[in-house]
Amino acid sequence: VLEKKVAEYEILQEFLTLDYKNLPDAFNSGNELRNRDKNRYRDILPYDSTRVPLGENKDYINASYIRIVNSGEEYFYIASQGPLPGTIDDFWQMVLENNSNVIVMITREIESGIIKCHHYWPISVKKPLELKNCRIFLENLQILQYFIIRIFQVVKKSTGSSHIVKHLQFTSWPDHGTPASVDGFIKYVRYVRKSHLTGPILVHCSAGVGRTGVFLCVDVVFCAIEKNFPVSLRASCLSVIKQKKGRIPPSWHIMFK
Repeated sequence: VLEKKVAEYEILQEFLTLDYKNLPDAFNSGNELRNRDKNRYRDILPYDSTRVPLGENKDYINASYIRIVNSGEEYFYIASQGPLPGTIDDFWQMVLENNSNVIVMITREIESGIIKCHHYWPISVKKPLELKNCRIFLENLQILQYFIIRIFQVVKKSTGSSHIVKHLQFTSWPDHGTPASVDGFIKYVRYVRKSHLTGPILVHCSAGVGRTGVFLCVDVVFCAIEKNFPVSLRASCLSVIKQKKGRIPPSWHIMFK
């Protein structure tokens, strides 16, 4: 059925006709004066109803919980913007509080001379990243053709407890473009799913919308295919846009060719 839809361009038509009306429109937290500098893009804010709260005070970070249900199974994610210099501590707090063991990064730090995401991890095994509440160690680094695998040990300063995080950065997909290798991206998505153990999968690009939204939908579709479940691309996309502001680029249908 999926191959037939691709061949007849039905998938592309489904994305071009996605209904972006009647979506949540409350962005009060992101618009608060004290939180404005925490947003990479002033016009891309999380819905209040799905935003990720931090700590007992439910502090703000530009990130949203995304739940997609397919054939009775729920897939749980956090869709986040790429960290800013002033939100790196918040980002790692979010990782720890949600017990996420996988970070999906679908951007380079700089693309076409524009900063898309600030560096938020240690670059050397000899020098950990010192943050307010935790210390992050680079345990392992593996550079592949299309993506980079980093293993971090995150140690909470207050308790000394540690949390292992696998950081998977896809490096061959420019903003507003398509992956340089569809096969490479498919291998990446499957590796992410294989690596997932605890908490929601934390996904970010630059704004946390286009490439992030595509990843979420592709992951759900691939899981459904592997389990021989019915596939509803439209339903998956609608689930994403109802929980995270932004548009899913229709060009991603080429991944199924």
